[in-house]
Amino acid sequence: MRLALIGFGNIATTLLGLMADTKLHLEHLTVLVLEEQVEEIRSRLDRSFAGLADSLEVVTDATALLATRPGLVVECAGHGAVAAHVPSVLRAGTSVVLVSIGALADAALEKDLRAAARDGSARLILPSGAIGGIDLLAALGVAGGLSVRYRGTKPPRAWLGTPAETLLDLPGLQEPKTFFTGTAREAARDYPKNANVAATLALAGAGFDATAVELVADPAASGNIHEYRVASPLARYSIRIENQPSAGNAKTSVTTVYSVLREIRNHIGPVAI
Repeated sequence: MRLALIGFGNIATTLLGLMADTKLHLEHLTVLVLEEQVEEIRSRLDRSFAGLADSLEVVTDATALLATRPGLVVECAGHGAVAAHVPSVLRAGTSVVLVSIGALADAALEKDLRAAARDGSARLILPSGAIGGIDLLAALGVAGGLSVRYRGTKPPRAWLGTPAETLLDLPGLQEPKTFFTGTAREAARDYPKNANVAATLALAGAGFDATAVELVADPAASGNIHEYRVASPLARYSIRIENQPSAGNAKTSVTTVYSVLREIRNHIGPVAI
């Protein structure tokens, strides 16, 4: 398999480590990063992941990425990278696994990405990430009449660097505090590194503006807790998942990376599940 990654942060490095652990060998690996990062990332790839692929390449734009002929591209670099690189990759006919799903809260960008996928006969693949039950939610969505309410709870350190810092004394917090109540679109806009789950639920179910979201800082939380309730004319259900944070990034649940690995395995394997 020829794989390309957009971004080389915590998610990308954890993903490559899992691929190495599971003996998933690549014909070629391309990594797209900022120009000032090229030498550093090339050195890290050679040092830590040389045995993962027959050949490695570091590039700085989508044109150079596409020239390496990837069979699949994984975006894991944030909202800005989605807008900058993913439309041209899709229009070129290459499918993309989108980790930064919250970027689709921008209605214009969502429209552009959907059009690009159609134009290129490619697929924009939205992994389930840190949440479960997306298959059932998407199935119920066809019938309409959905009510979806999501609550995301994380330890205070996971909310550092977000608007929550201006609303709460995060280091001194002694009890759970709900600091955001709104729609999935608003959550994805204001908390882009923490609200990908809310965006995934919205896209699978009732939409960005009809999906209710609460965000909570809880000093007693040992990990990232995702809960949601669904009411539909066909069924009612609720899910609670307690995820461990990814090493080096409290904002990201480690199951997100395993979800991306699943998409890669489904792409290349004889059976997809």
